[in-house]
Amino acid sequence: MAAHVLVVDDDAAERHHLEQILRSQGYSVECAAGGEAALARLARPGAPPVSAIILDLVMPDLDGMAVLERLNRQPRRSPVIVQTAPGRSDASISALQAGAFDFLVKPATGERVKASLTNALKAAALEKEILRIRSSGSESLGLGEIVAQSSSMGHAVRLGERAARSAIPVLIEGAAGTGQELLARAIHSSSNRAIHPFVRVSSEQHMSKEIATTLFGDQDLKTMRRLSTASRGTLFIEKIEALPLPIQASLAEMLTVSARSRKPHVLPGDVRLVAASARPLIELVAEGKFDERLFNHLNIHPIWLPPLKERTADIPELAENLVVRLAAEAGRPDVAGISSAAMQLLLRHDWPGNLPELEQLILRAVVVCPGGDLAPQHFPTLQPEPPVTQRNAGAAEIDGKSVAVPKQNGRHGGRDSGPIADRISFSRYGMARLLDERGEMRAIGSLEEEVIRFAIDHYRGRMTEIARRLGIGRSTLYRKMRDYGITQGEPAVS
Repeated sequence: MAAHVLVVDDDAAERHHLEQILRSQGYSVECAAGGEAALARLARPGAPPVSAIILDLVMPDLDGMAVLERLNRQPRRSPVIVQTAPGRSDASISALQAGAFDFLVKPATGERVKASLTNALKAAALEKEILRIRSSGSESLGLGEIVAQSSSMGHAVRLGERAARSAIPVLIEGAAGTGQELLARAIHSSSNRAIHPFVRVSSEQHMSKEIATTLFGDQDLKTMRRLSTASRGTLFIEKIEALPLPIQASLAEMLTVSARSRKPHVLPGDVRLVAASARPLIELVAEGKFDERLFNHLNIHPIWLPPLKERTADIPELAENLVVRLAAEAGRPDVAGISSAAMQLLLRHDWPGNLPELEQLILRAVVVCPGGDLAPQHFPTLQPEPPVTQRNAGAAEIDGKSVAVPKQNGRHGGRDSGPIADRISFSRYGMARLLDERGEMRAIGSLEEEVIRFAIDHYRGRMTEIARRLGIGRSTLYRKMRDYGITQGEPAVS
């Protein structure tokens, strides 16, 4: 999903000029003819979120400075780029002091608009990601910080908001990697328990006696000591489906006792229970693998977290935030963002690994990217393989085009028989041979050597260019050349 830009200007010709520039650069655009109209649009419930604002400073109803002043009263606002007439540097300086990110001089060129907007969006994303990381680390991440443009995730967040207003147990169900702990922490920090502890227990990482000690304070389940570490706070049990049945029964008994008391549905010590499961608990109850009483207590307020493949509308913002954070962590400020072509690859992927898979792919892309925007080639595992179909003994079809296929010969030029003879091979020029003469995979080292030899020949020995294209440093390139005994004068292919 492209960034959504709001253009605010009373001059229709100027609005049209900017709209054309922005749409040609892939942004979605919305226009407002004045300051009051812009503020009304920003306050409209259910309207698409605005990524950035381009604001004219001189307007008849409410000028740009007044709009900036009102926007500054909001806890969070989109970055603002102001527009001024030539020679009005004083107005530009005042706007920057009032909180504008940058200024444009009319009529702005496409290159100037692109540079200013790219920097503004990148800075806003970095600020948001830093806030999210700090909030998460201090357990103060709010439900408003969760990316939820998709309807399915928006529904989950709304259920979380309702849960935060009460002390009832919460059951969060969803596949691994969908953000269960993130939602649990957000519910805790949005509730009146936020100043008290958030204690996380993973059922999968403990043996039965250790779980008993963690939850109850000793190994005697009959003692039922108070959950002192989470007193008046929240106990989050991750993968509760892996909790031993005797401890499930103990938790159910505690909740049953509290249901008859003046503080219903909480654990001893006024502890709120939030549990997460990667499998639907109703199925485990039917299989006799989960305590039915505990399920009934947890199922009062269930929340289902959708897999990432069902959150397509969230992927652009999630990916862009990850690029900003991971590029900063990797010391790669030259990585600017994600190209539209690469974003299409992300949107088409099924994401079996959910959010961790997205983070891992973005990290790899940031590391290998030579600079600028992440492109499709930086996501090789997401690239569709070209279909290859055998048409006849001398040709194959790739992406609908007929390609000559050389006959398969043995090591000494003899004719092979059996399955090896039926395998397709291609010219070595422009691609590495993945299979050896016997049709088996080649070692990584031999493939790397061939790639380096090819690059040296292809880029005529320009080592800086070769290193940049291969995504490695020059010192690393020279080291690998020494390891493989490569000199610059050698040909790329034999």
